[in-house]
Formats: sequence, structure tokens, C-alpha cells
Amino acid sequence: MLGYLAKRTLEIIPTFIGITFIIFIIIHMAPGNPINATGGFNPNASYESIKNMEKIYHLNEPLYIQYVDWLKNLFKLNFGYSLVDGISVIKKIGERLPITILINVVTLILSLLISIPIGVISATKKDSLIDKFFTFFVFSGYAMPSFWLALLLILFFSVKLHILPISGLHSFNVKPGTFAYYWDMAKHLALPIFIGVFGSLAGFARYVRSGMIDVLDKDFIKLMFLRKIDKKTILYKHALKNALLPLVTIMGLSIPSLIGGSVIIESIFAIPGMGQLFYYSAMARDYPTVMGILAISSLLTLIGNLIADISYALLDPRIRY
Repeated sequence: MLGYLAKRTLEIIPTFIGITFIIFIIIHMAPGNPINATGGFNPNASYESIKNMEKIYHLNEPLYIQYVDWLKNLFKLNFGYSLVDGISVIKKIGERLPITILINVVTLILSLLISIPIGVISATKKDSLIDKFFTFFVFSGYAMPSFWLALLLILFFSVKLHILPISGLHSFNVKPGTFAYYWDMAKHLALPIFIGVFGSLAGFARYVRSGMIDVLDKDFIKLMFLRKIDKKTILYKHALKNALLPLVTIMGLSIPSLIGGSVIIESIFAIPGMGQLFYYSAMARDYPTVMGILAISSLLTLIGNLIADISYALLDPRIRY
């Protein structure tokens, strides 16, 4: 087991380099460049000054040289400096990463706590009215565009009922560190978290349902029912453990959405997180910031796959063997 983990961990390095190289090339192939954002559209900017700016930012060098320089700095934990405001990329990410992780971790936990019971009940009540209701409910969240649902919820809860704030992370008149401060923060995050949970239920619940249906049809489960073992023990201790294997894979692959899935929600609700930072940086062609965010997202993807493999081994002793 330890040898396998060591091998998989070492495989992350060349895979990460390959992913970031492809991302680096694609970013630079996109129309526009940072010079346009910092002075290229200025009619008073001369041709010489624009070329000088390209030289300062090393944009006149071949792409492979730019990538090698970026990679060298990355191994020193240096993502460079933003081409828009000159602030360190690692500092900008460090300021916004905690709130994005908080939102998405809470969303993931709530999604699992809700979707697993829904999947189990739907499997045990297959094709019943309850199963059809849960199917309609979870797929409603999956089918609704998140930005459309966000606007509807803002209109209803914020504009008409005045229950929840429209946007931002904190109110201006709340003192930091107090209970009122954290309660105000919870109210600001209620709608973004609800949208994330509602949109995630379908994927998680349907995987649990299909896994449970498959496991409940196994002979060892049928034998347990014949022996009149407690139904909850059969469902949650034996059947569910085997049914969670597909869900583990989905959870591992959903880790990158901690950043990518936050772009729309954080932009709509004006939450100062990684998603909003990525959107503004991409619009400004801020290459170092975009590469820093995508590098973290790529690393999270690889770590997510590794966690999924470890979880597989913990849930299924045959895989561990």
C-alpha cells in the first residue's frame, strides 16, 4: 500500500508539468495580452513604450522560455506578480482562497449529508412515489442554471422579503470578531451555499441510488434479509459501504470545482473569492494570476484522484489487497 502511494505521488509531478504546459500555451494563444489592459489602448502610448513594456514582462521571449522561467519560480513557491496591479500573485490568492474553500467545503458536506439519505431512500423505495419525487427534486436543481436561480433567489429573499443580503461578504456596520459579525457572514453566504448544494444533489444522490440498487441485488445482502438482520444495519453498515465506491470517484473529481465552480456564483454575489479573482484576471489577461489559479486547480485535481484511490482502498479491502 505504501509503495503504491509513493508511486502515485511521484506520478503527480510529470503529470502536473504536462498539464500546466498545455494551460500555459492555451492562455497565450487567446486573443489580447496584458499590455492592452495596462496601456495598449492608450492613444498616447508610443510603439516603443509598448515594446518596452513587453520586454519588461518578458512577453517578447518564446513561449517555452517563458514557461521554463515560470516553472522555475513555481518550484520556489513564487507565482510571480500581477501584471495589472503589481501585487504578488501568492498574496492575492492567499487573501481569497480561504473564503472559496469555506463555501465549497460547507457545500460539499451539506450535499453529502442530504444526498446520501435521499439516494438510500430512493433505492429502497425504487419506482415508488417517493422515489419519483426525489428524482424530480434533485434533477430540478441539476437542470436549473445556477446564475438564473441565483437571480431568482436574490429577487425573492433580498429585494422583496429583505431577509438576506444581496451581495458581498460582510455588512458595513458590523464589528469584526463578534457573534453578529459571523452571523452576518452566514447570512451573506446562505444563498451561494444553497445554490451549490441544490445543484450538486442530483449527481451525488443518483450515484448513491444506482449503487445501492446494484448492491441490494447481491446475494449476500439478500441472505442478510433472510436471516432477519436489522434493516438499518444492512442498509447503512453493509450495503451503503459498497455503494459509496462510485461516489468516492465523483467526490475526488469534484475537488477542482472548489475553484472553477465558484466563478459564476462569486461574480453574481460579489464575493471576494478565487472564482471572482479568476474571472477578473482572465478578462485582464493577467497571465501570472491566471496561471497561479489554474496551477492550484490542476494540483487539486491530481490530489483529488489520489484521495479517491486511497478512499477506495479504505472502503474495499479487495482493492487494498
